[in-house]
Amino acid sequence: MTPALDRRQFVAGLLAASATGTLFGAGAAEPIKLGHYGSLTGKDAAFGVATRKGVMLAVEEINAAGGVLGRPLAYLVEDIQSKQGESATAVKKLVSRDKVVAVLGANASANSLEAAPVCQNAKIPMMAISSTNPRVTEVGDYIFRICFIDPFQGAVLAKFAHTTLKAKRIALLTAVNSPYSVGLSAVLRQDFTARGGEVVAEQKYTEGEKDFRAQVTALRAAKPDVVAVTGFYTEVALICRQARALGINVPFIGGDGWEAPQLVELGGEAVENTYYSTYFSAENDAPEVRAFVQKFRTRWNNEVPEGVSALGYDAVYLIAAAIRQAGTTDSAPLRAAIAATKNFPGVTGQTTIDAKRNSAKAAVMLAVKNGRSRFFEAVAP
Repeated sequence: MTPALDRRQFVAGLLAASATGTLFGAGAAEPIKLGHYGSLTGKDAAFGVATRKGVMLAVEEINAAGGVLGRPLAYLVEDIQSKQGESATAVKKLVSRDKVVAVLGANASANSLEAAPVCQNAKIPMMAISSTNPRVTEVGDYIFRICFIDPFQGAVLAKFAHTTLKAKRIALLTAVNSPYSVGLSAVLRQDFTARGGEVVAEQKYTEGEKDFRAQVTALRAAKPDVVAVTGFYTEVALICRQARALGINVPFIGGDGWEAPQLVELGGEAVENTYYSTYFSAENDAPEVRAFVQKFRTRWNNEVPEGVSALGYDAVYLIAAAIRQAGTTDSAPLRAAIAATKNFPGVTGQTTIDAKRNSAKAAVMLAVKNGRSRFFEAVAP
């Protein structure tokens, strides 16, 4: 895939095909089936629902412009209900029953690690949306991701804590049943200490817990400059509430697992002046970002897109461009075309798929101010 193959030229090519009468007619072309699995219900639903909105917008745009190879895209989705063990079952349905040509998902690394072997064994390309644990793409050569990985995100957080927040002492709070959280904490710990900082306390919790007072009390005793919580928004909001109630007023930081409206809804004033890393800011002034935000708000009742919405949108366009580049939906050439992606311009920035099938791209730090997540700074890979 050449650097010039971007969304704008992709759509322009479809419009040119329309002028020559090569686009699909109503009911005349067999659809190209794209599968998606994610948490549309349950405690992690904010991620799955936001991703789905970005995916649907991209599919609708591509179909309105004429589809891919003269065929419409058909979008099939399976709800994994925020439950462990559901991802593999969902993807087996998409692959064996629905005969999808590619699979999108998941958000949480644990879910992608469950599903990836199914796609690898079936030789169906899978594009993880926001699964940052490096082990996801290590499953095999049919497994890709559209997001950055934990070694980069952990380094971003360590640099931000040490350089921007001027922290010398950090405390870590890790969700032990989350590969994402465990991996992110490991990198943050390593990189922060390499910068001369000290990890003064580490506490653990399990996703689904509600009472974190024992862990928070232990962290308070260590007198950290910054507390890093590497889990997801539901627990993060409760941790911040309980920490503030116990008198911990230092900054809290975390990764992309924080990004959901529910962080502020559940955390209230307790999450003010906290910071997290993610893939995208709707406040970015780039023309393609402004256009995407406007289209998203028009389509989804004035909602502002989140990072996973933008990643889902980019993932569909990247796969569609790879199908067009391959000239077929056959799995081997499609896999090769995805793997050859270089400098693909999306709303989350340029995406290059590296030799390990990971995406090299920039991150942004957001700050929670006055009940909103606001752009704070960008960090290049």
